[in-house]
Amino acid sequence: MISTLNYTALPDAAALQRLCQSLAVLDAVNSQDLEYRYYTYNPNWDENEALFEMSDGEGDQMLVLFRPEGCCINGYLEGYDQPDKAQVTRGLPEAFDEFIFGEPVNSIGTTFCLWYTPAHGWQTGVVESEDDGSEELLFIFDGRPATYTEWANEYFIDETDRDPIDEATVARIYQHEPLTRELVQELIDPLEDWSQLEADLQAIGYPYNFS
Repeated sequence: MISTLNYTALPDAAALQRLCQSLAVLDAVNSQDLEYRYYTYNPNWDENEALFEMSDGEGDQMLVLFRPEGCCINGYLEGYDQPDKAQVTRGLPEAFDEFIFGEPVNSIGTTFCLWYTPAHGWQTGVVESEDDGSEELLFIFDGRPATYTEWANEYFIDETDRDPIDEATVARIYQHEPLTRELVQELIDPLEDWSQLEADLQAIGYPYNFS
């Protein structure tokens, strides 16, 4: 499992950014109601910055900032003690200071923090506890379509009459295959609002062709 004690399995910043886009697209298809999505992605969060967010609606949140210098992950889990922020961010590159010490991260809280730069790869500060909950949020970044498929079939499909999501379809979106009507319908059929999905894809910056 990926965690702050075992983060070498995380993809580099560019690959992680593509994966984050794919996760946001999959959630946009599976839930057209933004309130029930776990994963969202904003490629224009600020100048030269993109932001991926995971939120379970119950307090757990993970924000991933992408900048030209690399990326930075802030995780917060309800029920876990917040470590000394100065320690958990020890060695953090200055490029990520505003993100980690500003809003909204400052108000959300920090139970773990990781960052990536091309020169040094993935790093973290002082991990004070072996159980900081990081694997509960970072598991989705393993790059395996089966991981999202298993999670989504439980979250979106369980106790509904929808057909289970197919791993092969998820794999095509992980590969950034342009979204077509046929591909969408392999995930959910019927889709309620095609114009809403088109707007979501434009906001995420993911290729599609619905003609």
